[in-house]
Amino acid sequence: VDFIEDLKIAGGPLVDVLTGTSLHGALAEVWVMERPSARATLQALVERWRCDGLPTYAQFDNATIFQGAHQSADTVGRISRLCLALSVVPVFAPPREPGFQNAIEGFNALWQSKVWQRHHFHDVEALASVSARYIAAYRAKTAARRELAPKRRSIPKGFKFDLRAPLKGTMIYVRRGDDNGSVHLLGRTFHVDQHWPHRLVRCEVDFTHQRIRFFALRRRDPARQPLLRELKYPRPSKPFK
Repeated sequence: VDFIEDLKIAGGPLVDVLTGTSLHGALAEVWVMERPSARATLQALVERWRCDGLPTYAQFDNATIFQGAHQSADTVGRISRLCLALSVVPVFAPPREPGFQNAIEGFNALWQSKVWQRHHFHDVEALASVSARYIAAYRAKTAARRELAPKRRSIPKGFKFDLRAPLKGTMIYVRRGDDNGSVHLLGRTFHVDQHWPHRLVRCEVDFTHQRIRFFALRRRDPARQPLLRELKYPRPSKPFK
């Protein structure tokens, strides 16, 4: 899930475009937003997941809309809380690392070439209309691929999202260690392993068992992820604002 930011409609407003694509099934969706926000993004994801089913995980970059405010420690944002409430693992890609966002960046480039760069739009409604037609055609073209994808869970009947519910489940950050083998997440610095400086680390925040586990991550051997360190991490209890 990603944003294409600051597209200027001639004589009109700047808009952001929320995009999403699936790893296996070629599901895709686009939402045109004049005022992007975590609240609007949450509504878009719930709407799409009700139709398509829930993914095993959802990957985001580190924008505050997805991750929550950066100025305070132990902040878990609205989108992360939605994922956790639905047993979807939120995964945050490492900042400024090429490759991890290839799937969504490739789709973003495709959408821009087929929709944004090919048509002239007088207003937001025209952009949304052309984009919707393109997404419908894209989904029709990839229907056979979607049938081969793993079956998705449905959102539970009667699901009501409670922002103040205690956090449970797992959230993952992929980070690169600094000179001392420390990583930065949740507004904190965690020392992991001085013998693993400048290397990728998968940080598994387990709210259910109140711990963080740090695993070595190698691009050449992604299946082998030895545990580097495990720390206690009390579940954040401050009320959501």
